Amino acid sequence: MTVKSSDRTLEILERLASHGRRTLGELARELGIPKSSLHGILRTMADRGWVETDPSGTRFGLGLRALQVGAAYLEADDAVTLVGTLLDDLAAQFGETVHLGRLDGPYVVYMAKRESIHPLRLFSAIGRRLPAHATALGKALLAEREDAEVAAILPAPLPRLTARTLVNPSELYTELARIRERGYAVDHEENTDGIVCVAMAVPLRRPAVDAISLSIPISRLPDGVEPTLVEGLRRAVDQVRAARGLLAGSW
Repeated sequence: MTVKSSDRTLEILERLASHGRRTLGELARELGIPKSSLHGILRTMADRGWVETDPSGTRFGLGLRALQVGAAYLEADDAVTLVGTLLDDLAAQFGETVHLGRLDGPYVVYMAKRESIHPLRLFSAIGRRLPAHATALGKALLAEREDAEVAAILPAPLPRLTARTLVNPSELYTELARIRERGYAVDHEENTDGIVCVAMAVPLRRPAVDAISLSIPISRLPDGVEPTLVEGLRRAVDQVRAARGLLAGSW
C-alpha cells in the first residue's frame, strides 16, 4: 500500500532531479499536489537538507543530502568498483570520453565516466538519464533482451533526440538484431549531433544491465578506426569476464 506523503516526497525528488529547480507553483501544477500540502513537504525536506532554495527563496532544487546519498550509492556499487580501472585504461588508451551506463526502464543512466583529454568532447554528467534507444549504451543493453521485452520497456512513440535517432520500431529491432550478431552497438549521432559512440554490454548479470562506451566527435573519427575501438572495449569486457569467473561466449 502506498503512503501518500512518502509517495509525494519521492515524486518531488524525482522531478527536481530530472527537471532542475522549480517554483512552488510549477511543482504543484506538474505533480498535481495542492500548494498548501506541497509547501509543508518542501519545508520539511529543506530542514533535512534534501531540498535547497535559490537566493530569491522562490525556486527549489536538490540539496546536499541528495548528493551524499547518490555518492554513497556509487561507492557501494559493485559494477562501478569493478569496472573503474578498466574505464581508466580505456581513457588512457584512446584519450576520449568513456562511460559506464546502466539500463533503468526505458532509459540508460550514466554511472561513471572518464573525461576526454580534448577540449571538444561530449557533454555528460554522472546520473544523467537518456532514452535507451537513442544511445549506444542503451542499444547494447536492449539487445540483451528479446524484442517482446524491449517493446514492453520502451515508450510509444519513441522520442527523437536528433535527425538520426531511430524512432521506427521495426528499424530499431533490425538494429538490435545486428548488435546481437556482432556483439557491440554504435550510435551515429543518434543522441548528440556530431558525436559517435561505440558500446558493449558488461556481463555482470544475465541479461546485462551495465555497458561501457567510447564517445568521439566525428571530426576525430577517421575511417577504419571503429574496429580499434571495438577491440579496446572487447578486451575490457573480457577482463570483466575473467574477474567474474565467466568464460567468453558462455553468457
